[in-house]
Amino acid sequence: MKIAVITIYFLCLTLIFIFSLFQVQLAVLYLKNRKKRKSGSISSGTGQSAPFVTIQLPLYNEVYVANRLLDCVSAIDWPTDKFEIQVLDDSTDETSEIVQTKLAELNKREINTRYIQRTERDEYKAGALRNGLLTARGDFIAIFDADFLPDPDFLKKTLPHFEDSRIGAVQTRWGHINRDYSILSRLQAFALDVHFTIEQAGRNSKDYFINFNGTAGVWRKDAIIDAGNWQGDTLVEDLDLSYRAQIRGWKIKYLEDVVTPAELPVEFNAIKNQQFRWIKGGAQNFIKNSSSVLNARLPFLTKVNALFHMLNSSVFILTFLIAALSYPVFLVQVNYPEFNIVFSIGSVFMLTTLFIMSYYAVAFFASGRKALFTEHLNSIFCQKRTT
Repeated sequence: MKIAVITIYFLCLTLIFIFSLFQVQLAVLYLKNRKKRKSGSISSGTGQSAPFVTIQLPLYNEVYVANRLLDCVSAIDWPTDKFEIQVLDDSTDETSEIVQTKLAELNKREINTRYIQRTERDEYKAGALRNGLLTARGDFIAIFDADFLPDPDFLKKTLPHFEDSRIGAVQTRWGHINRDYSILSRLQAFALDVHFTIEQAGRNSKDYFINFNGTAGVWRKDAIIDAGNWQGDTLVEDLDLSYRAQIRGWKIKYLEDVVTPAELPVEFNAIKNQQFRWIKGGAQNFIKNSSSVLNARLPFLTKVNALFHMLNSSVFILTFLIAALSYPVFLVQVNYPEFNIVFSIGSVFMLTTLFIMSYYAVAFFASGRKALFTEHLNSIFCQKRTT
């Protein structure tokens, strides 16, 4: 029994250690390639040379933000005869009336709009996007969730990257307009900043698989179709399509310096549901796509990184197992001195903490929060001096 306990304990430690090594590698790649990353030159992305773009807006009961989204999208600086706004409305509340009223206003301004409402909400967002693609006129598909506020130059900054015929999608970085609303919003913002600085930029610099984040990005329509279109058999259809497209040879370009503002969820239940969807969806994608990744003609490290990417939520399970086994392992260490050499060798796993701390430190300072952190500390100490 004691051997089984130690084996499981050290297996969990080993897996977390390997995970931390990959995270440190991403941090190093991020720092190494930071100066090389540029948004790309914006040339002839307007006029007759501008490609036709379909802007898809999947909505579900977004009564408070639907108009704001349509205002932002209709203000995008692109020839009006070269884009259409496609509202994919699965709402069951007054959002539908609000949206249709707004679209009528936009039509008077000669902005091309199309309103699509399904009778059955099959496969949720994936089903809505796939259904909209049937009538999409654009060769490129920009996608925005309801809580995003794209800047007017969004298409001018993203479309030029499709001059490379291998690029299947372009993903921009998420901004957070309500970062400082509460402690929960600050924690969410930091976690997302880690993803959009270290993970996305680090993986992209090494041609590892990255994921389209479901919004604030543009797809090449041919890439979506070639990869098998949107599928709703996982909770994160964006990760699923991203991997299927990259397995097919398409590339995803990440633009760290192009920020698309968004509003973070502030209610605990909304945050919990979002995190549950991301964690379970990653595991579902591992089950669905891991064999395809392993069988693809890819470099070994690309395959391993992709598998860890899809299974990163398993770290929480491993951490729980380590915590649960800590006391039994302590009893083994105290009562069975013959295992001392095992525990001595196992001390190397203490490096995991250092690796993870370094990873988050790089993300913290790279995201531009250093100045605010210093300002916050100064305000605390100044307050203490005056009291």
